[in-house]
Amino acid sequence: MSEPGLVVLDILVVLDITAADEATALAVQSELEQWWATSGAATVRRTPGAPGVQIRVYSDLRRAGTQA
Repeated sequence: MSEPGLVVLDILVVLDITAADEATALAVQSELEQWWATSGAATVRRTPGAPGVQIRVYSDLRRAGTQA
């Protein structure tokens, strides 16, 4: 419910990244770390029978990454 004068920004995000291989997934994570503060090294997950790998990255868009 909205209050007058109250602004709510969704600035904490969860990114589920799917890539063809582990190197690509970790490269994407590394790029994200340059822009925003992230949860750091992600655990690479594989789903049996499915191609590719997945990682989950938590990011705080309020805080700058390593580029700042």
